[in-house]
Amino acid sequence: MTDLQQAWIGQEVRALRPDYAALIITAHGAVGGPSDEASDAALRAAEDFARGLLADTEPAAIPQVALWREAFSAFGVRPRSAVSSLESLLRRAADGLPRIDRLTDHYNAISVRHLLPLGGEDLQAYAGAPRLVVADGTEIFDAVEAGVVVAANPKAGEVVWRDDIGVTCRRWNWRQGARTRISPATRDALFIIDGLGPSAAGAVSAAGEDLATVLRRHAPACETASRLLGPDRIEAAAPA
Repeated sequence: MTDLQQAWIGQEVRALRPDYAALIITAHGAVGGPSDEASDAALRAAEDFARGLLADTEPAAIPQVALWREAFSAFGVRPRSAVSSLESLLRRAADGLPRIDRLTDHYNAISVRHLLPLGGEDLQAYAGAPRLVVADGTEIFDAVEAGVVVAANPKAGEVVWRDDIGVTCRRWNWRQGARTRISPATRDALFIIDGLGPSAAGAVSAAGEDLATVLRRHAPACETASRLLGPDRIEAAAPA
């Protein structure tokens, strides 16, 4: 079982972005499954929101997107090679957001509506507690390319989320791994909401409340727990 109290953020990451906050949520007894009418409606509302937001503005000009471009640049990643999951979703909204599965659809919709990167993992495949660290390049990471699982290990210096086995998401929130990805069979999940800026803690908390509400709406017995790792919290450092 994942112990949220053991989650931490590496000091090297904190030095890169002292204004970073993360909300980590576990959900037991969620309703997974294929995309359905409710998840489709959530995505359509998110698409409408994004189209309105981007009617006269490029994604890169949105303050929340710009902050993530700055964060990626701080560890050597340029927009041509990778962008935040938030920017990726916004750029796809005009042509329609992907329909993947019920849980992923809902958290993607919340990501767009709150303008925050939000990722989900299958908790049963997760080993130990999540931590955000700077990779040394030897970590294990499996990605899906053209429907095939391949090794795509991070480069040294990348900011990555990882568990006891290996990396679960490269470049902060750019690309999730195959091992822990959510599927239609997922019933227990772990979600991570990333925020930057002076209001990051409040922003990720608000998005987390919306996510918990959606989870319980579709599964009243779903049990959720959360932990905020923020710039003013001493637990946001690696344990001694």
